[in-house]
Amino acid sequence: MEPMRFLVTDVESSSRISGRLISGQINNEDSVVTAPSGHQTSILSIEANGAECSSIEAEADLNLNLTYSVNMNPGDILAAADLRPEFTDQFEAQIAWLGQQELLPGRTYRLQAIGGEREAIVSRLKYRLDTETRKQIAAKTLSTNETGVANIALTDPIVYDSTSICSATGNFTLYEKDSDIIVADGGIRHGLRRASNVHWQALDVDKQSRAAIKRQAPKIIWLTGLSGSGKSTIANLVEKKLIAKGRHSYLLDGDNVRHGLNKDLGFTDADRVENIRRVAETAKLMLDAGLIVITSFISPFRAERDMARSLFTEQEFIEVFIDTSLDVCEQRDPKGLYKKARAGEIKNFTGLDSPYENPLKPEIVIDTVEITVEQAADHIIEFVGC
Repeated sequence: MEPMRFLVTDVESSSRISGRLISGQINNEDSVVTAPSGHQTSILSIEANGAECSSIEAEADLNLNLTYSVNMNPGDILAAADLRPEFTDQFEAQIAWLGQQELLPGRTYRLQAIGGEREAIVSRLKYRLDTETRKQIAAKTLSTNETGVANIALTDPIVYDSTSICSATGNFTLYEKDSDIIVADGGIRHGLRRASNVHWQALDVDKQSRAAIKRQAPKIIWLTGLSGSGKSTIANLVEKKLIAKGRHSYLLDGDNVRHGLNKDLGFTDADRVENIRRVAETAKLMLDAGLIVITSFISPFRAERDMARSLFTEQEFIEVFIDTSLDVCEQRDPKGLYKKARAGEIKNFTGLDSPYENPLKPEIVIDTVEITVEQAADHIIEFVGC
């Protein structure tokens, strides 16, 4: 029998709760512990269907009276004191991919489990499982109806058990971040030890202090658009003008970053997602240093641009859409990339065989057919207020 797990749905008082017994068996006088707080108490009496009982098995809706008062909230879990659940924000899981679009490690999804609901990222896909032989196959993504094993990172910890101990608290569902579309079913195999060994270190010097000595408000100026739209040219001029004004800035350029930080990444959808995740985290560190950070990346997927935006405050992040049509970009073709892509020499080329999702509400839209590079740079700097 699986261990006792009781999901708290209502707290009438510190010694009386309601909820659902989701696994195991509960008995009068059982020693129990609350999760995640870890407070211990025992069962004084059990009420099911309006009558008291001394013992009951899952699944059942119950009212419980506790011997000792403890602080609890709806969503907490009451567990057997001698077999407690775990608490983590990183774990290894087996997932069955159901989404119509392939799994993209680094993209933000929404995880729903008995232990809570959190934003989740598949931080690493370890391997895919062959449907017939169950053989482990190296993979960077999963397609519809494929199963694999992956590491998952959450925004905040949840209470859980591995599915080998308790399926009710080990199973979860992944949804698209901003909808109720299910993309995967999963089961937690085990927590990742590093999750409990790594802690945020408080620092005495903060972002405001670093910005103050530079006498500027740190910003992220995020340029996005098709290859050949003019992003790099405009970004380069923006930085030159900022430096001329005595501002402290740094330009993260798509091509340059791929020579170092992201040299291991290709141009598949999965690699593009990881590329932008790394850039966004790097930009966050630079903003924390008090800099005005300019990024020039195609960043084709709306979800990853939204992820980047979520790392910053509303005032810090400025999305600049370089709105140049595919026809114009292809006519310019400064690097000869469109010609190579049309000839089949380059795969997964944005705008041709890989999609570009236009921003919905960018702070700035630049039409490089209508205005010059100089005017575009001046408009961005004026908007930023530098």
